[in-house]
Amino acid sequence: MTDPTSPARTGGRPSGAGLLAVSSALLAMSRPLEVRDVLKTIVASARELLDAEYAALGVPDDHGGFAQFVVDGVSDAQWKAIGPLPRQHGILAAMLHDDHPQRLADVREDPRFGGWPDAHPEMSDFLGLPIRDGDRTIGALYLANKRCPKPEGSCGFTEADEELLSILAQHAAIALTNARLYERSRELTIAEERSRLAHELHDAVSQKLFSLRLTAQAATALVDRDPHRAKEELHQVAALAAEAAEELRAAVVELRPAAQEEALLRVAQEALHNALRHSGGAHVDVALEKKGSGAVLTVRDDGSGFDPDATREAGRHLGLVSMRDRAGGVGGRLTVHAEPGRGTTIEMEVPGG
Repeated sequence: MTDPTSPARTGGRPSGAGLLAVSSALLAMSRPLEVRDVLKTIVASARELLDAEYAALGVPDDHGGFAQFVVDGVSDAQWKAIGPLPRQHGILAAMLHDDHPQRLADVREDPRFGGWPDAHPEMSDFLGLPIRDGDRTIGALYLANKRCPKPEGSCGFTEADEELLSILAQHAAIALTNARLYERSRELTIAEERSRLAHELHDAVSQKLFSLRLTAQAATALVDRDPHRAKEELHQVAALAAEAAEELRAAVVELRPAAQEEALLRVAQEALHNALRHSGGAHVDVALEKKGSGAVLTVRDDGSGFDPDATREAGRHLGLVSMRDRAGGVGGRLTVHAEPGRGTTIEMEVPGG
């Protein structure tokens, strides 16, 4: 039976708030993201949609373990203390080898339960579901500890929760497949760009270096019998060397801005998504300004804001770690200005090429 107190259900059907939550989750997963970002988005969406304390998503490898295992609701310190990624055993393996969902009142009482590492948080009620692409399982969603509006313990996951997670898992399969295709297309684009640059370097710089060698040989032959002409040839050598260096520098600069532009775009997307989904504000301003040879991206909303120092979970939930990683990856810096009731400003500064 469905739980009438479920925030996403009213009379067995999604309420207005529930439909909005489902829509927000599906829109979040439909954005063009890399695989790791898609996994984080799916986990955060599942946890928020089903009002669970913990959520995880495992992507299996070919050696009995997980290639990736993303969690939400567990602090960085806890996750580090837990240790290596889990193996495919016990209840975790059930969703990878069985296409049926697993809904348990207490996972610790299941005969397949094998215990947790010492630093692992305590979990009781449990809901797990495979993510399938056709007849192939490409991952599994795990949720634990359904939050209860009443003070007397956990509510437990319901049939309605299972239905919602099933919908989410179907869209997660599409999002994950698209993310892998997106990464593959980026790899092909990079390979094509490298090939293009190799041809340009060969056609331009190599010709300059060939001319440089011939001019240097001519100068060597003229040193004894015509010093004046030898001096002219050496001047030409210097000019050709400068041209070659400039073309090499231009080729390197042409490579660098692409990565910076990609990082700026992804951070802008993430910050806009957060502002539209979480801030509750009426306005969002986006600005991209030149600063020296670099650039500064600013995304500012007039929403509810948050306390980045006191609310560690807010940073994880809003993807600030991922945005900082992107900024750092191109030698940039991400700054967050936020205060409860006074909106949020995300600023990313990247250096020039």
